[in-house]
Amino acid sequence: MLFSSAAFLYSFLPLTIAVYFLMPRRLKNAALLLMSLIFYAWGEPRYVVLMVLSITQGYIFARLIGKSRGTKKAKAYLIISLVLSLGMLGVFKYANFFAESFAAVFGLKIAALNIALPIGISFYTFQLISYVIDVYRADVEPQRDYVAFAAYISMFPQLIAGPIVRYSDIEAELTARAYGADKAAYGARRFILGLGKKVLIANVLAELVNAFKASGEKSTLFYWVYAAAYMLHVYFDFSGYSDMAIGLGSIFGFTFPENFNYPYIAASITEFWRRWHMSLSSWFRDYVYIPLGGSRVKKPRALLNIAIVWMLTGLWHGADWNFVMWGIMFAALLIAEKTLLLGFIKKHRAIGHAYTLLVVMMCFIMFDASSVGEGFAAIAALFSRGSAANTEALYYLKSYAVPLTVAAFGATPLPKRIKAKLEATRVGGAIMTIAEPVALAALLCLCTAYLIDGSFNPFLYFRF
Repeated sequence: MLFSSAAFLYSFLPLTIAVYFLMPRRLKNAALLLMSLIFYAWGEPRYVVLMVLSITQGYIFARLIGKSRGTKKAKAYLIISLVLSLGMLGVFKYANFFAESFAAVFGLKIAALNIALPIGISFYTFQLISYVIDVYRADVEPQRDYVAFAAYISMFPQLIAGPIVRYSDIEAELTARAYGADKAAYGARRFILGLGKKVLIANVLAELVNAFKASGEKSTLFYWVYAAAYMLHVYFDFSGYSDMAIGLGSIFGFTFPENFNYPYIAASITEFWRRWHMSLSSWFRDYVYIPLGGSRVKKPRALLNIAIVWMLTGLWHGADWNFVMWGIMFAALLIAEKTLLLGFIKKHRAIGHAYTLLVVMMCFIMFDASSVGEGFAAIAALFSRGSAANTEALYYLKSYAVPLTVAAFGATPLPKRIKAKLEATRVGGAIMTIAEPVALAALLCLCTAYLIDGSFNPFLYFRF
């Protein structure tokens, strides 16, 4: 079930809010768990069992680790839990990929495994892994209440697309959390803004991307239009969903971590990944990069650590070679910055910003490709000496000029700064007090109209 669907907005969400707030405080986690399981079962009922099994093993082994800290048993329990979590992820997400790759390398014919990918498995598996490791490190205490723990892992606002919420982020709120009009109002505002980003910007840009793919005459200009549209589409699709998740979390009394911080204003790839999908970047840093030795080891090993982390990051995003190559491309860029470019970029931020936008655009072309060869061919087409422009490219550029402009503007901090300046004045503050709720209500109505009209409404991160 998509957050940006009429079924969620006008059936599931109102029912969930009613059930949740009618329950006494001691039963709120149970209510949240029940509604989260219903949410997950809506699309994939058979995989609810898989998620419950994952939750149960994480709960049991964390308790065992907590009771045997400092002994070899604790390490054994940790390893067993990690093997189970990664094993489930490996079977359901990567078995098809590895079988097909093995067959291709050795020229074998292997029957397709056709194992379906459970929605959200990458996200809840990473949350389970971080929790068990944190318990082993004694950074957190094991949760004794199974219902509270299960509610944390299965919580529907962040189940499908994150942000990756660590147990330490909401440990205290699982036991006692504050409710109030302010948190609910903030949550509703954040949710509606995220819904607008998803429905009115990301979905519209996805239509332009699909028009490009369906075209039989792709000029150089059309490739650039497609690349810009897809780059903005990915941002508004994913950040919009993150905004909705953070907003829903606030409504239910939780504070989820931010996931995006205007990544397209970055002036280096290093800075870009401090702003893009921040919960994933910090997860790989804390649970893969640093345990490998991070930057504390000799330089060749540190560079190898970067390469390993980014190959895994690529694989996390998808079980296909174009995602692996996407990770390798970012690894190469980060290594180049660390060894050669970062000093120059810091001195010349404008050049760094232009370079970052260009290479991120090319990386996302690879991300969207159906194969590595197709990805490199599309990147090369940006600089082709073929047809510079044609009628079709000019038509789509003109037709989508407004959403492209709105998206480019909205991907910067300028709207937030303009709002802050208005609110800082007496007259502006009075106007915003009235205008903001009216604008949010209008935005919700407009999104609803688009959804009822049956407009294109995909969600990119369902496949992760």
